Amino acid sequence: MNLQSTDFELFEIPAQFSQDRSVLDAKWKDLQREAHPDQFAAQGAAAQRIAMQWSVRINEAHNRLKDPLKRAAYLCELNGAPINAHTNTSMPPAFMMMQIEWREALEDAKTSEELEEIEHRAANYKLDQLSKIEQFIDDKHDYAAAANEVRALMFVARFVGEIEARFDKI
Repeated sequence: MNLQSTDFELFEIPAQFSQDRSVLDAKWKDLQREAHPDQFAAQGAAAQRIAMQWSVRINEAHNRLKDPLKRAAYLCELNGAPINAHTNTSMPPAFMMMQIEWREALEDAKTSEELEEIEHRAANYKLDQLSKIEQFIDDKHDYAAAANEVRALMFVARFVGEIEARFDKI
């Protein structure tokens, strides 16, 4: 194993958006078993520390690869299209109008049924966006376009968090 390897290299999987979660989880278990510090107990404390570093690296890679949004952002960054979500907040006007409508609906929502409807719209939008991201990355290799979709989806993910907070208040 090489600490400089990409997550995809570490997990020995293709560097693409579409991934099989069961394959990721199985590979994670195998890698964790290989790198577990107890495997290196006879080799001393230094070897155990290195194994612990590997274990952390494997967990970080697994967390990034198993989450579609994180995986998409990672692929974009690996391919020269960084997300820069904190500095690049420009969105198409249609997306901004949709967000305004969603926020107004969230402000006006009084019942859990209304919140569920808003949450349903956001979930459907997320599925559509993930499909677009997959096409941009895996089919078209258009990482800049995928990065734009990832930024939009990050905005939606924050909005879903706001919906969940409203559920807690009702």
